[in-house]
Amino acid sequence: MAWRSVGASNEDLIRQLKEYGVIGSDAVAKAMIETDRKFYSPRNPYMDAPQPIGGGVTISAPHMHAFALEYLRDHLQPGAHILDVGSGSGYLTACFYRYVKAKGDHPNTKIVGIEHQSSLVQMSKANLNADDRSMLDSEKLIIVEGDGRKGHPSHAPYQAIHVGAAAPDTPTELINQLANGGRLIVPVGPEGGSQYMQQYDKDANGKVQMTRLMGVMYVPLTDLRS
Repeated sequence: MAWRSVGASNEDLIRQLKEYGVIGSDAVAKAMIETDRKFYSPRNPYMDAPQPIGGGVTISAPHMHAFALEYLRDHLQPGAHILDVGSGSGYLTACFYRYVKAKGDHPNTKIVGIEHQSSLVQMSKANLNADDRSMLDSEKLIIVEGDGRKGHPSHAPYQAIHVGAAAPDTPTELINQLANGGRLIVPVGPEGGSQYMQQYDKDANGKVQMTRLMGVMYVPLTDLRS
């Protein structure tokens, strides 16, 4: 891809992504600059490519996180409930938290990262605390262990849902947990086959419209027993 790059630092990486037009808003750039990838990607944190984080899992390339923030940013508002499925090392969950916090403090804000590997749940909590302990201490950001394909009903409905792994077909349960007026972005397609990042918007009456955004390649959305 034309924007593939390596930054000398986190700030340099984000500057390049903004110059290439991947990041289109100052608010997204600010959230990503404040969330240093060195806390979440032990190898090559400033390279614009997926990197292994353990457990057979990778952290997505920075440009994909930038796209996620840009596509969801109008739904990342103070007081919103936001779900990050397959939260991995915790990076994008932290970006969501910082993006919303910069817009204003609200007692009802809840950013939920859900991850099915207990080792990654513990690692992501350690990463978040190494970055800034106040994120988890606020209780507005939580990391839970569970099957992300089923969402996290206890904090539904969500104004924004991001999925970091590919669903084989339309993720009905996640759409069910989407609030009216909310947006879900999720890669859809078979492992090793054609996958597309798809956007699902639910209007005020609960009607859902799907928009195909771009071709992608993600690992499948699974649990430990599948």
